[in-house]
Amino acid sequence: MDSNRIVVTGIGAVTPMGNSWPDTWAALVAGRSGVGNITSFDTTGYTSTLAAEVKDFDPTGTVEPRLLKRTDPFILFGVAAAKEALEAAHFVIDDDNAERVGIVFGSGIGGLRSLHANFETLERRGPTRVSPFLIPMLIGNMAAGLISIQTGARGPNKAIQTACATSAHCLGDAARMLQRGDADVIIAGGSEASIEPLALAGFASMKALSTRNDDPARASRPFDLGRDGFVMGEGGCALVLETLGHAEARGAEPLAELAGYGLSGDAYHIAAPEPSGDGAVRAMQQALDDAGLVPADLGYINAHATSTPAGDISEVHALHRLYGGKIITPVSGTKSMTAHLLGAAGALETAICIAAIREGILPPTINNETPDPECDIDCVPNEAREVSISTAMCNSFGFGGHNCSLIVRGV
Repeated sequence: MDSNRIVVTGIGAVTPMGNSWPDTWAALVAGRSGVGNITSFDTTGYTSTLAAEVKDFDPTGTVEPRLLKRTDPFILFGVAAAKEALEAAHFVIDDDNAERVGIVFGSGIGGLRSLHANFETLERRGPTRVSPFLIPMLIGNMAAGLISIQTGARGPNKAIQTACATSAHCLGDAARMLQRGDADVIIAGGSEASIEPLALAGFASMKALSTRNDDPARASRPFDLGRDGFVMGEGGCALVLETLGHAEARGAEPLAELAGYGLSGDAYHIAAPEPSGDGAVRAMQQALDDAGLVPADLGYINAHATSTPAGDISEVHALHRLYGGKIITPVSGTKSMTAHLLGAAGALETAICIAAIREGILPPTINNETPDPECDIDCVPNEAREVSISTAMCNSFGFGGHNCSLIVRGV
């Protein structure tokens, strides 16, 4: 067995489904929706008034009490997920290993809540009352920075920002860094906390959001004929990656192998997907080639599937091209439950793929009531399915034409 293979040894998550990874997975298997009417601000006048908010999150213990008011929620979500992942991996960072522990962690948008709040302060009270901590609360690399500070990891530390593909790229790049020998262990993933007035208004102005305001739990409906846009979500997800040799040497149990990484650019549009799925299929094929697999080897695909009319069809077209015809692999859209965690989505959905392999359960696409004939796939409609699989692929596609596919394999 190649000791340089990259394995996942810990998972942590803060999501609309629960404030830990086990709670999140249990809710997904049960087919529960995390979407509801927005509670964190007044949505009067907005065309879309729903989102999947993190609920009852207690940041106590995430950072020191003096830092809580100086830290944007996207950072807190990221630190909490990273600490849970390290605990799950049974890995302790100390003076002997700290310089060999890296962080690759990003956010699609960053601290938009802090930006908005401080802009209002600027307008009402003037420039001298803007928080001196605004910039560290705002910049998208600060989840990676504070994870390092809070855990003591002193190895390579970087952040990636590729919109909705952010955390998927973080996982893939972390794997490459481990293969090069840049570190022995890397905490990788992403976090997002952009359910706030400006972001909601911006996405709504693009006509990108669902307006099923009277029935929020049924608003996110990938591959369904009645889908009308995506639903914003928030949270964070972190995975601990290391080489198989390093995991074995310390007696850690690998959860899965990160076996394939593919990425591409559409060179098409700032927001819309390329209709034929050309960039997406190239990313998927690269990931398969990297893993030494063919499409028929895949037991499950977690689709990007945001529940937008154009995006879901584009992804299905890409899958048809990948398979050269009929798509024989189950393909579910778990954003039907979690909504779209933007920069955190790829890491969370990779974790879902790992759990599907380990638990023998495919999470469903809920709200699939009237299947779109153009989305002719087995989307695991409405109920989880027990099935034994050994490989799974996760797709993440971001505004600007950023495409990323990851393949995980049982070990």
